Amino acid sequence: MVYAYRMPIAEKTVRQSVSLPARVARRVKSLAKTTSTSANRVIVDLIESGIEAREQEKKRFFDLADRLAHSRDADEQKRLKAELARLTFGE
Repeated sequence: MVYAYRMPIAEKTVRQSVSLPARVARRVKSLAKTTSTSANRVIVDLIESGIEAREQEKKRFFDLADRLAHSRDADEQKRLKAELARLTFGE
């Protein structure tokens, strides 16, 4: 059979064993049940969301650092320093 378009290539999967605390495992199973998906799919989605959130947080940090480096306003510099401190050390 000849296709006029390229068929998508499935991303290679790697089998990984992960131990979850019982409380987390119950929540994963509950999410899987309510969304009619597998627990594996829920775990993958949560990991991907977490990675994306970390990348966005890192980007936000560097954007704020860049704004601080280019800011001439003392009040804005103070605010940006406080925001960078919060991102770095938490609230």
